[in-house]
Amino acid sequence: MTNRADGSNYAPEGRPQPVCKPGDFRIAAVGLDHGHIFGMCRGLVEAGAELIWVYDPDPAKMKSLLDAFPGSRPASSEEQVLNDPNIQLIASSRIPAERAAFGIQVMQHQKDYFVDKAPLTTLEQLEQVRQAVEQTGQKYAVYYSERLHVESAVYAGRLIQVGEIGKVVQVMGMGPHRLNAPSRPEWFFHRDLYGGILCDIGSHQLEQFLYYTGAKDATITASRVANYAHTDYPDFEDFGDVNVVGDNGACGYFRVDWFTPDGLGTWGDGRMFILGTDGYIEMRKYTDVAREHEGDHVYLVNHSGEYHIATHGKVGYPFFGELILDCLNRTEHAMTQEHALKAAELAVRAQILATQGKAAHA
Repeated sequence: MTNRADGSNYAPEGRPQPVCKPGDFRIAAVGLDHGHIFGMCRGLVEAGAELIWVYDPDPAKMKSLLDAFPGSRPASSEEQVLNDPNIQLIASSRIPAERAAFGIQVMQHQKDYFVDKAPLTTLEQLEQVRQAVEQTGQKYAVYYSERLHVESAVYAGRLIQVGEIGKVVQVMGMGPHRLNAPSRPEWFFHRDLYGGILCDIGSHQLEQFLYYTGAKDATITASRVANYAHTDYPDFEDFGDVNVVGDNGACGYFRVDWFTPDGLGTWGDGRMFILGTDGYIEMRKYTDVAREHEGDHVYLVNHSGEYHIATHGKVGYPFFGELILDCLNRTEHAMTQEHALKAAELAVRAQILATQGKAAHA
């Protein structure tokens, strides 16, 4: 699957479930460097937000998002949006290395910030963000889409919460992606700009590890990165894996890569296995290979039996409504600030600690 210019492959559609009245929650989108901005805006609009302004220095990017959200308007500059007192939240998917600095600006203008993953790329940025959150009282929310915008992942969390597999003791995740290099911008291949594979798509996996295990902190015990097959991009990493142990004793392993073959009918065969003391769960998020192209399959095995639950179109995406209510009520139900930034911290630490793998043919 290619990355379509209209962003539709980045914007899962759910049932509109507004949590507020029209006009109660006004948002803007600024910095449209990654297609995830379509999903971020789609989720918030379905939950009742009103997208007022769109801004990017690239008119083509701006037009694509404006076309996807009729009623939104083009802003003339970042400053116009930052200084609009009616805007309560700004969403952004700008270049990863620039996300923290812009988010701090947003929060200093007394607006909440909703940013694509990876939300930051260095520990220095992490400290600056934490200080800004404390000083401003604003939210630095993160779009960890592989859990928040995937119905099977939402449903698996509910199964764990009600005790269907007992206490979670291990999480194993696989996050393959299709590279489709010609469609990628130049910054995508420079580690200083995208943060490295573990910082980038690895952040999804570490957020899920924390969430499903209930760990508040964790230690990276081993990590590795490599460029096995893309020597035309010497600063790029096409493979990474991590071993991690939570502060509650749960352990985890994940692998991320850019090796999705052309024969697969979607961008990546994302899967996750969650082992508990009384059962286990497998998620086949985006496809059921050679069986069914529709994703969102949950397989549950526990003391009661074996179950296959097809969750597509049945669960929805509650995070977005919860985030809107958190912003309106200054609560913290969608995702705690500490959780969002802890996942980012662990991803950066995994990247820093990573050993360098050799080319597969060497």
